[in-house]
Amino acid sequence: MKSKGKGKIKIKTHKGAKKRVRVTAGGKLKIRRAGAGHLLSHKSGNRRRHLRQAKILVGAHAKNILRAIGEL
Repeated sequence: MKSKGKGKIKIKTHKGAKKRVRVTAGGKLKIRRAGAGHLLSHKSGNRRRHLRQAKILVGAHAKNILRAIGEL
């Protein structure tokens, strides 16, 4: 018979989230902004320029994603 392991159950990495975020050296999350993939002709240049910039996630939302990708 197998003996039961002592300890917590391992949490699986959420692969979709892992592919979409990067963890910075300071532990923050860096993501690509939504809405910059296509249909850009009707968006203003100012809006498109801001969409090129990466977004830094902090706070509770970032903590949930960090847990999902196995960084916490």
